[in-house]
Amino acid sequence: MAYQTIKKVLGGAVIAGLALLGTVAHADKLKVAGIYTQPIQQKWDAALHKGLVAAQAAGEIEYVFSEKVANTDYVRVMREYAESGVGLVVGEAFGIDPEARKVADDYPNVAWLMGSPAKSHGSNFSVFDNYIHEPCYLMGIIAGTMTKTNKIGMVGGYPIGEVNRLFHAFMDGARSVNPDVQFKVSFIGSWYDPPKAKEFAYAQVEAGVDVLYAERAGVVDAAREKGIIAFGNVNDMNKEENGENVVVTSALWHMESAINHAISLVKAGQFKAEEYHSWTMMAKGGASLAPYYEFESKVPASAKAEVEKLAAQIKSGQFTVNINDNEPKSTF
Repeated sequence: MAYQTIKKVLGGAVIAGLALLGTVAHADKLKVAGIYTQPIQQKWDAALHKGLVAAQAAGEIEYVFSEKVANTDYVRVMREYAESGVGLVVGEAFGIDPEARKVADDYPNVAWLMGSPAKSHGSNFSVFDNYIHEPCYLMGIIAGTMTKTNKIGMVGGYPIGEVNRLFHAFMDGARSVNPDVQFKVSFIGSWYDPPKAKEFAYAQVEAGVDVLYAERAGVVDAAREKGIIAFGNVNDMNKEENGENVVVTSALWHMESAINHAISLVKAGQFKAEEYHSWTMMAKGGASLAPYYEFESKVPASAKAEVEKLAAQIKSGQFTVNINDNEPKSTF
């Protein structure tokens, strides 16, 4: 399906809308806005954008978005979209959470689905976060069986809850099959700085790690250059970040289920403030493990069997992966 990007100005903020070519927008369609602090190519915001594009392609919504919105401008853009007649706004309130909640209070007829580490608010401010810790645990099982030095490196952006819980789950999975494994944990202090991420990864390899968890861009390149394997985060880094023959698998985040749930509630007049964390987990289709691709024959059969068994148990509720939002520490 072909798309056309339409750009216009809303109160000084440049926004873009994706219109399906060959279709006519109907006035009764729900109008939805996305507000992103990063370019939509950045993996976190890309997950939200992808879910909303899919909803528009299915004929469910009209979609417009603003990207690269600084925190200092975010509240203004929220208000402008609310004034423009959108029924649902999807975005991220991590840097302006108290202010975003005040905007929601001022526009009770608008539904807000915002990334936030805090609880839902009022009657119309729902929250979500990245809860892909379950496939991270499964990745850890594979990593724990494939390391030869028993030293695994992990490079992340910031030691905040949504990153910490993924690292801890990965570490728990590795320890479940290899109690001797040790970890080197580093945070680069940025959401996007590939050269810095590579630098930290190089240092970890020099310290003896032979497996890397690539929470940030740049780590896969370091793994390739050093001839070791890596595991991806949020998107399919084997296919999308030059990870062929390097990235064994990735913990994938799917926002389609959460977004479709919110859209259906808004259309039915039943949207309310709630926490969408479960909609980003495996049981509801919010998370999964990417294929092994060229590593299909290289991942030990015992690890694949354990992953398959636990994945089924996670989805059925028989097995629960622990959530630990505390900052993880290096063990060597």
